[in-house]
Order: sequence, then structure tokens, then C-alpha cells
Amino acid sequence: MSTDTGARPPAMSDVALAAGVSHQTVSRVLNGHPSVRPETRLRVQDAIARLGYRRNSAARALVTRRSDTLGVVTPASALYGPTSTLVAFEEAAREAGWYVSVATMRRFTADSMRAAVEHFLDHGVDALVVIAPTSEVASAVQGLDVPVPVVLISSAIELREREGVLSVGVDQRLGARLATRHLLARGHTRVLHVAGPQDWFDAQDRLAGWREECEAAGVTAPKPVVAGWSADSGYEVGRKLAAGKLPEAIFAANDQLALGLEHAFWDAGVRVGQDVAIVGFDDEVGAAHYLPPLTTVRQDFVRLGSLAIDVLRQALGGLTGREAPRLVPPEIVVRRSSGV
Repeated sequence: MSTDTGARPPAMSDVALAAGVSHQTVSRVLNGHPSVRPETRLRVQDAIARLGYRRNSAARALVTRRSDTLGVVTPASALYGPTSTLVAFEEAAREAGWYVSVATMRRFTADSMRAAVEHFLDHGVDALVVIAPTSEVASAVQGLDVPVPVVLISSAIELREREGVLSVGVDQRLGARLATRHLLARGHTRVLHVAGPQDWFDAQDRLAGWREECEAAGVTAPKPVVAGWSADSGYEVGRKLAAGKLPEAIFAANDQLALGLEHAFWDAGVRVGQDVAIVGFDDEVGAAHYLPPLTTVRQDFVRLGSLAIDVLRQALGGLTGREAPRLVPPEIVVRRSSGV
């Protein structure tokens, strides 16, 4: 049989002719329908490859009213949490058949958010995702009224509990409680918290979780030390702590703070894991190679990305009623920094 399509690009009908199947079967293969027999699927895929067939996305969008594209608004940040969240979501979206268009923003205002949303809507995205780690992002999201589903990836309780808001996040409070509980179980009666910047929801929740666990254990929570997110910030805090009365145990709000603390204590001759126990948060790449290796709380970003996609699928399927908060539980990873 002839499959010569001349000068025009090959069409789905050409693929069907070359594979000896119906137009509908080709469509099912392209859409990953499970009812196609494996040998038929392979024959269609071979015909697609031989002909160089490419799906006409614009024409398909007119029929399905779907662009297979998601718009993502995220802070222009190199910090571990937002970056890992974006990567995990993009991978989950791609596996589900969506492409992701990303707008990174250094400052979030109502106007900048509106401009990003309008850009995405002009390009016909199926839904919007907002990675919202800070109060600045939350303020810009408030009052957002768009004709497509919007999913927030955030630990903020006030965002999750708003009527009609679809959201997912990691249970930061639980993670903080696990870290604090681990230190208390090692026999420490006072656990200091070196907190992250309090305009970040993760930092707020980690501080709240630490307080809750101390209260549940019947121990006094000392005044927290509020710092930044960087190792430099942790180093400065560590120098001050080493020069005064050394705490017996520290829960650091992220691994970079813990790294700075370890460095400062090393310089001061303080033995981490013996003179002072430290637990971090994130289990970032390299945490197992700190000196000593860092006990920390691991966030499951892969599961978070998949959960966000599941929520989007529900929303696009019309199941958009009030959603219960969807939180991914973290886990503690025990290493030598919290004691041997």
C-alpha cells in the first residue's frame, strides 16, 4: 500500500492506513488508551515513527478544548524547597501528558500576578499552579478569579482552608514534631529551635510544630532564634551559641542552617553529636556527607508533585467541591549529628 503523503505533513489517516487500523485506534494509541492490544499499539507506533507523524496540537485543542499545558507561577528562588517542588511537579505533569509553562517572579504583587495569569490564559492553559511559600505570594493570590482550576502548593493553613481553594503541601508541622520528638527521645530536656524567616509559611509551621511537640512532652520550649535560610546565617548563630551557654540539642529549620551550625561548632571545638545534638530539615543533596552526617527531615517532593496532578485531574473532571487539606507526611532520617 502507498503511504506517500506528498508535500503535506502526514495526517492521522495516513498513520491508520500504514498500520492497517482505524482512525479511532490511532487516536487511542496517541491518548494512551488501555484497550489497545500490545501488538496493535506497536504497529501504530512504528507507523508514526516511519511517517514522522506529529499531532496537530492546535487542531486537537479546538476539538477537546484542552491545550495539554499547565501554567506554573513560582518564586525566582534557588532555595531547595521551591526548586525541588517545581522540578517534581514538572516531572509529574509530563508523565501525565501535560507540558508546563513557567513564570518565575522576584516580586509578587496583585498586578504582577494578574499579568502572569493573563499571559497563561491567552495561551489557553488547562489550569494554573501557584507555588506559594511566602506571605507575599499568598497576598498576590488573594482575590484571584480565573476561569480555569487553580492549585496552590503551600503549607499555609490560611490558604488551605479558604473556601474553594485546591491545595497540596508537605506537612511541615508534623516534620518539626518528628525532629523535636527524636531529640527529646534521646534524653534532651531542652531543644532550641533555630527558625527560618517568618514570612515563609514553612518556617512558621516548623516553629509551630516544635512548640506543639515540646508542649505535648511537658517540656519548656526556650525562646527560638530566628535566622535566615543560609549556611552563613547558621554559622553566625552557631558562633554566638558556642560563645555562651551551649544548648544540649538544636532543631534547625533547614539543612543549610544546620550546616552553618556544624561549621561554627567545629571551629569552636564543640563536638556535634556528643556535646550538642543537631537535627535539620529537608535532607538536601549532600546532607549524608556533612561532618558529622546530618539527622534531618526528608520531604517527599515526588509524592507532592503527583498529588498536585491528582488534584488537577479531579478539578478538570468537575470534582471541584470543597477539598480537604492534602498534606504529604515527611519522615525523619537519623544520622550521627543527633547522637551516636
